Amino acid sequence: MRDEIPAFAGMEMKLKVCGMKYNTQEVAALQPHYLGFIFYGKSKRDFEGMEIPSLPEGIKKVGVFVDAELGFAKAQIEKYQLDVLQLHGNESPEYITALRHPELVSGSHKKLDIWKVFSIKDAFDFEQLKPYEGLVDAFLFDTKGKEKGGNGYTFDWSVLKEYPSQTPFILSGGIGLDEIDKVKEILATDLPILALDVNSRFEDGPGKKNIKQLEKFKTALEL
Repeated sequence: MRDEIPAFAGMEMKLKVCGMKYNTQEVAALQPHYLGFIFYGKSKRDFEGMEIPSLPEGIKKVGVFVDAELGFAKAQIEKYQLDVLQLHGNESPEYITALRHPELVSGSHKKLDIWKVFSIKDAFDFEQLKPYEGLVDAFLFDTKGKEKGGNGYTFDWSVLKEYPSQTPFILSGGIGLDEIDKVKEILATDLPILALDVNSRFEDGPGKKNIKQLEKFKTALEL
């Protein structure tokens, strides 16, 4: 377990709504901290070629990539002025180091945060995180399933009791209205949870979010 654990329980919890596509402005009006845009051709929520409408100040744009070529990632960073890169594939530490190269992100004129995703089902070897410590700003844990995200069900969160790091992480995978009590329980722990990431459980269809359900979730958790 972690040594010298900081008091994370009192930190402000953030909300990320991922898989944006069709009603972005309506979701943005709820003032989530992050909006996620997927740049992966195999996803039903693929955003490549679309336009992000004007967003309220303070909402950060997260670009979700799966083993993308560096040139492709750079083009999306510059086109959409992304604030965060969420890496959902088998990206190596060397790949992340290359993403940090000033020449790659010079057009965006700002610091990019990088989140590395790891998928969990019933168990997880936290040794996998070690090569990424100090390279990424946060980890993201979601449910291992057929899809790269958006599987619609949660993994066994008790696995996270053994989280050995002080690097913040985002909790993802099948979080919906039915998980509110369970979310409150894990948020009351000392785990360094940066944000909750929601997607398919708040959709009327791929990429079209249910605003009333999102509002209810946000209000219940005071996000």
